[in-house]
Amino acid sequence: MNSCLLDTGPLVALLDRSEPAHDEVKSVMAGLRGLRLVTTGAVITEAFYFLSDVRNGSDSLVSFLVASGIEVRDAFSAEALNATVRLMSKYADVPMDFPDATLVWTAEMAGADAIVTLDRRGFSSFRFGRNRRFKLLLDL
Repeated sequence: MNSCLLDTGPLVALLDRSEPAHDEVKSVMAGLRGLRLVTTGAVITEAFYFLSDVRNGSDSLVSFLVASGIEVRDAFSAEALNATVRLMSKYADVPMDFPDATLVWTAEMAGADAIVTLDRRGFSSFRFGRNRRFKLLLDL
């Protein structure tokens, strides 16, 4: 089964109807049937933060994670942390935050190049593997 990475922005937009990208993300996510959704603990942590002021935001997030069967990768191992620090240093001018770095590291580990992200600038610049580019599914 092919994997698709999920970034914080679309996750929040999907669950918060007041977000400008809500309808776009909802439409794209509906078309991802058959793909395994993958994200990281850092993305989930960031989503909890952004949804903390949204009515039932945390409950909606947990419900979505459970119902979707999303795979949450651990990006807190020594190997992952060292890799993410190197990535954040390499892409400091873009810039790259920790959750972004965990997704790039996960792409490398899983070989997944499809991503649902609102960070078009970042994920158009970031590379993994042998200079592989991400496929930005919100741009297709």
